[in-house]
Amino acid sequence: MFNRYIEEGREFCRDTRIMFDKFRTGNLKPFTSVYVLEELNSTADTAKKEKMLELVRDYEVIILEKDDRAESLADLYVKAGIVPTRYKMDGIHIAIAAVYALDCIVSLNFKHINKISTKAAVEAINRLNDYPAPFICTPVEVSYDDFD
Repeated sequence: MFNRYIEEGREFCRDTRIMFDKFRTGNLKPFTSVYVLEELNSTADTAKKEKMLELVRDYEVIILEKDDRAESLADLYVKAGIVPTRYKMDGIHIAIAAVYALDCIVSLNFKHINKISTKAAVEAINRLNDYPAPFICTPVEVSYDDFD
């Protein structure tokens, strides 16, 4: 989501910025994980990387630590064929939200995360393993919810 915030003119940029405004007003509480920070830090474009990391600081995003339970849950997603082995990190992003019992995970990754089959399968696997299933959504769904 951090990259979409700074990519002016791209689809979902406006909605992502509205969502971040909700963070500032306290109507939404922002979380990310160490896993996401590692991805941001690996960005080759130094200027873009700094802008994204600045968003984490400026919006006081709460950083969730690595968790073996999330990695194990992501392994179950891979084993079930929900997330390809090569993209296990996408499964970890979902799993970290589950083990920390977050309400939702906001994602524009329509290939591996935000799609109907993933949502249904994640819910089933999480319930079988006594984890909640965070709602997987886009910034639009949280930006225009009735928080005000």
